[in-house]
Amino acid sequence: MKYQNKIVIITGGGTGIGKESARAFLADGAKVVINGRRQSVLLNTAQELDPSGERIRTVAGSIGKKEVAEKLVETAVEAFGGVDILVNNAGIFRPTSFLDHTEEDLDSYIEIILKGTFFASQAAIPEIRKRGGGAIVNIGSMWADQAVNATPSSAYSAAKAGVHALTRNLALEFASDNIRVNNIAPAVVETPVYNTFLSDEEVAATLPTFDAFHPLGRNGQPRDIVSAILFLAGSDSTWITGTTLPVDGGVTAGRH
Repeated sequence: MKYQNKIVIITGGGTGIGKESARAFLADGAKVVINGRRQSVLLNTAQELDPSGERIRTVAGSIGKKEVAEKLVETAVEAFGGVDILVNNAGIFRPTSFLDHTEEDLDSYIEIILKGTFFASQAAIPEIRKRGGGAIVNIGSMWADQAVNATPSSAYSAAKAGVHALTRNLALEFASDNIRVNNIAPAVVETPVYNTFLSDEEVAATLPTFDAFHPLGRNGQPRDIVSAILFLAGSDSTWITGTTLPVDGGVTAGRH
């Protein structure tokens, strides 16, 4: 098993890409600490993924709060002995026209996406360094590099662009510590985030309309992103750092 006894922290780990990442790491022998804002969701996920509770822990709270990020790392150290891998996955998304964005909207995107990635990395890096190195995988976005008229997302895009820039900066600063920092930029991935602003019926009707947006003819699934996370976190990518990997069905290859 590639991740036998590796210690992995995943933000936004209760649902969607984060949950499926936790499932994959656990299946490959890792010990996992997941974070999210809703304790009940985290506990249900932990029970589903590891009923014994031996290889999973939960920490509830907004990862954009420095104290939550620190608690997340403390939990990994106390429960399992350190940190090898950090997956910065927490995020929010709700298409909103620029003039309709409020100050609270902007603060939420910056807190959860950008400050969350910043503070979780700041807390985890000293522990990863103690282990002789490891990996940070950030979940950025195609929207950080391309605007999509059908989904106005200025605040989201700005926060994700900050994650892309942070990835490059951390990769250079901590390369000498053998800490690799990479970024994944998905296009439309079918996760529960869409249910935060659409009804189940609206999700079922709307998401298929984006299949053709991708040259490969379909929306992404969490497993598509998880495969990229496992690659960038593991031993098959030890000479890759500071990069953004588009996992987008071909969208950023050119006009389609």
